[in-house]
Amino acid sequence: MPDTPTDAAARDWWKNAVVYQIYPRSFADTDGDGIGNISGITSRVPYLAQLGIDAVWLSPFYPSALADGGYDVDDYRDVDPRLGTLDDFDTMVEALHGAGIKVIVDIVPNHTSDRHEWFRAALAAGPGSPERQRYIFRDGLGPDGELPPNDWESGFGGPAWEPAGDGQWYFHHFAKEQPDLNWDNDEVREDFLKTLRFWSDRGVDGFRVDVAHGLVKDMSEPFAPWTEVAAVDQHTDGSHPLWDRDAVHEIYAEWRRVFDEYDPPRFAVAEACVHPSRRARYASAKGLGQAFNFEMQDAGWRSPDFRKAIDSGLAQTRESGSTTTWLLGCHDSPRAATRYGLPADPRRTAVQVAHQWLLTDGTEPALDRALGERRARAAVLISLALPGSTYVYQGDELGLHEVGDLPLEVLEDPIATRSGGREKGRDGCRVPLPWTADGPSFGFGPGPARPPQPAWFARHAAALQAADPDSTLGLYRRAIHLRATLNTGADFTWIETDSADVLHFRRADQWHCIANFGSEPVALPAGELVISSAPVEGELLPGNATAWLRGRSRS
Repeated sequence: MPDTPTDAAARDWWKNAVVYQIYPRSFADTDGDGIGNISGITSRVPYLAQLGIDAVWLSPFYPSALADGGYDVDDYRDVDPRLGTLDDFDTMVEALHGAGIKVIVDIVPNHTSDRHEWFRAALAAGPGSPERQRYIFRDGLGPDGELPPNDWESGFGGPAWEPAGDGQWYFHHFAKEQPDLNWDNDEVREDFLKTLRFWSDRGVDGFRVDVAHGLVKDMSEPFAPWTEVAAVDQHTDGSHPLWDRDAVHEIYAEWRRVFDEYDPPRFAVAEACVHPSRRARYASAKGLGQAFNFEMQDAGWRSPDFRKAIDSGLAQTRESGSTTTWLLGCHDSPRAATRYGLPADPRRTAVQVAHQWLLTDGTEPALDRALGERRARAAVLISLALPGSTYVYQGDELGLHEVGDLPLEVLEDPIATRSGGREKGRDGCRVPLPWTADGPSFGFGPGPARPPQPAWFARHAAALQAADPDSTLGLYRRAIHLRATLNTGADFTWIETDSADVLHFRRADQWHCIANFGSEPVALPAGELVISSAPVEGELLPGNATAWLRGRSRS
């Protein structure tokens, strides 16, 4: 019997969802230790419900030494005691589900932490042992194995190999505390299936897969020199030794069989930093279901950049048979309001400009905060108007900027230390949220926050914005609720305009989105104004603004 529309909507809720990313350690703290926790998330469920989101995505909350913000996992089937217990997790899931909000958890399959019981056993067991087969160990070069197996570098800077102390070295693409797993090992594959079932049985609705394109590797000799391996963009055929190898989809086909054991089936979204032509396979119905499209996050505030990102995402939808994702930021990138408020540089992407700005502690080039916030408001109306799923990073709904002047002694991101000063890291977008305009941590918790919040966070407090319908929080709330009432199918049509600064597209039922990337006002087409990111005067859309209209366009 075919699915009814209601059945299909329940099964495919994620295809057109608004998903809110929570970085648990910086969301809300209930015990005063300066670190957000699971009960803090539960305490803010009413806020999330008022926002109107469909789901939350939780960054890692597992036991961890925090060598990489929790992405160094000690135990995949437990909660970090500093964040709570499994009972606290169950209570949170029940509260979120009670508010009609689905739960997506981060899973980190590329590597464990060096404190994971498997890795401790591997070091103790020695070369040639079954325990070492779960990871990537190789003999070192030189008479006593004192040199690494090759010259490959870590994605966080420095060498990608760490000595085991017995002539062998282990591979870590990220921090040395994150040894890569060997996905050619059946025990590794089976254990992750167990993890997927563990969380699904506790009510988790889906998974965000970290480094989804990195699991399968070709570590056969002779090793290619790093100069060749580093040229990732030259490999679009699955031949790169470390990234996006075709065999990774055999793993996700196994995961899909587990997802389909549940009713409704679980889904996953892939963090797959691959060539656009390779992204669709991760989002296929036989695989994870959805894949992140980072092109809008990487786009500068220019209409051609946004149009290219939109076209690429829609092409993925056609190729995969799924839906694409739209996001302006996440826990790994400088905040959107800051990127859009920095001067454009034709030699660099907006993200690269922001990284350079961070190296000056946020002093050069000059940041236009008001302009950045204005553009970020306009950008979210674009992303929410598109077919597919929109992912919102916590704090973006408050118009938060990157905290650019964190002192070195409070930085926690390993990129800051391993890059040799070439990067400041990602801590600036992970500073705990301001809930109130006063208190030791602006309502984040009963004590000071870690990392410390700047004084200017007070004016972005959620409590202040909740009382102001024209605030950025007010805009997000109205737009997300409106989106749910407007057509959210796949219909999409570009409407050509006379201005290179204007993007105009139509959805079904004559729902129009018009974005003005320029500084001068432009004429709006005929129709009923539904919402705008900045005040509209008469029939003119001001610069750096977006509007939604309902009704037939004159175009």
